[in-house]
Amino acid sequence: MAASDTHRAINAVWRIESARLIAGLARMVRDVGVAEDLAQEALLAALERWPESGIPDNPGAWLMATAKRRAIDLLRRSKLLERKHEELGREIEAQQEMAAPDLDAAIDANIGDDLLRLVFISCHPVLSTEARVALTLRLLGGLTTEEIARAFLVPEPTVAQRIVRAKRTLAEKRAPFEVPRGAELAARLSSVLEVIYLVFNEGYSATAGDDWMRPALCGDALRLGRILAELVPREPEVHGLVALMEIQASRSRARTGPSGEPVLLLDQDRARWDHVLVRRGLVALERAEALGGAQGPYALQAAIAACHARARTPAETDWARIAELYEALARLTPSPVVELNRAVAVAMAFGPAAGLELVDALTAEPALRGYHLLPSVRGDLLAKLGRFDEARAECARAASLTRNARERELLLERAAAYARGSAHRSTTS
Repeated sequence: MAASDTHRAINAVWRIESARLIAGLARMVRDVGVAEDLAQEALLAALERWPESGIPDNPGAWLMATAKRRAIDLLRRSKLLERKHEELGREIEAQQEMAAPDLDAAIDANIGDDLLRLVFISCHPVLSTEARVALTLRLLGGLTTEEIARAFLVPEPTVAQRIVRAKRTLAEKRAPFEVPRGAELAARLSSVLEVIYLVFNEGYSATAGDDWMRPALCGDALRLGRILAELVPREPEVHGLVALMEIQASRSRARTGPSGEPVLLLDQDRARWDHVLVRRGLVALERAEALGGAQGPYALQAAIAACHARARTPAETDWARIAELYEALARLTPSPVVELNRAVAVAMAFGPAAGLELVDALTAEPALRGYHLLPSVRGDLLAKLGRFDEARAECARAASLTRNARERELLLERAAAYARGSAHRSTTS
C-alpha cells in the first residue's frame, strides 16, 4: 500500500476510534486534555510505523494499547498520581501496583459509560457554546482544528484557542469525568442536545459563506446523535432529536440544484429524498413518543418534519396539523422564531392574509430585527396577496441581512420576480 493510501486509512481509523480512545484514557487519567494528548501520541506513532509495518488487523486495539502504555508511563513517572491521590483513592493506588494487563482490563471496561462521560464533559455548561461545539467535534467527532475552522468559517487559531481554553477551564473547574445524576441530568442532557443540533443546523443551512449546505457537518451531528441514542436509550428527547435530524437530512440531495443553488421545500423533487433516512426518522419519532416524549421540543419539531415526509406531494401536506404542532411548541418554548414558523403554516393552511397578520405582529420583536427570514416570509406573503412592490422591498431587505451567498442570490431573484409582478412558492427548506 502506498504511503498516501496508508495515511488515508490512518485518518479513517482515527475518525472512527478517537472518541473511544480519548474516553477510555480520560477515565484513567481524569483529565480530558491529557487524554487527548496521549491519544495524539498514539496517532503519531501509527503515522511513523504503519507505512513500514502495514496496518494492523485491529488498528483500534493497536492505538488503544499504545496510548495505554504511554498513560501508564505517565502515571508512574509524573506527579499525577500524587495530585489525584485523594480524588482517586484506593483505585489509583491499586493501579500503581497493577501489571499492565490489569490496567488494560480496567480501561477497556464499560466503554459505553466512558463515551457517555466524554459527551457530558465536552458539553459541560461551564464552557461557552462555541467552546462546547469545538470540543465536541474535536473529541467525539474526530475532526481536526483545521476541519472545524473550515466548517464554521472562522480562523484556525480561533478554534485552536477555543479548544485549549475549554480544556484548561475543565481542568481548573475540576469538572468531574462522570455522568450526571438526578435533576442535573436533564439540564446537562439539554446542553448536549443543543450542541449536536447546532452542529447539524450549521451543516443543513449554513449561516455564512458560499455554500447553501455543509453535508459533512450534518453527518457528524447525525453520528453523534445516533451514538447518544444508543448510550441513553430511555431518554425520549434524544430520540426526538435523532428523528428530527434523520428526516431533515433525508431532503439533502433535493435541496440544491445542478449549480448548487437552493431549492426550497415546495419545489423539491421528493423522489430525490432519502427514504431510508425518512423511515429511520419515523422509527425514532415513534420511540420518543412511546417513551412519553411526544411533547418534547425536539419530538414536536420531528413531528412537524414527519408531516412533510409523509406527504407524497406538497398539496397533500397537512398544514393545519403543522400549525397545531408549532402552537404546542410555542407554548413549550416561547420564541419569535417559532411564531414566525407558525405564521408560515397558518398561511399555508388558512390563507396568506391570516399568516401575514401573525407576521406583522412580529415586526417589532427585537430578537428578529436582524433575522433575514422575517422580511423573506413577509415578502412571500405580500406577493401572494398581490402586493408586489412591498414584497420586492421586503425580499431585498432580506437579501441584505443574510450572510450566506447562495441564499442572497435566491432572495434577489425573488425580489426581481416580484418586481415583474409574479409570486413564487416559498416555505422552509
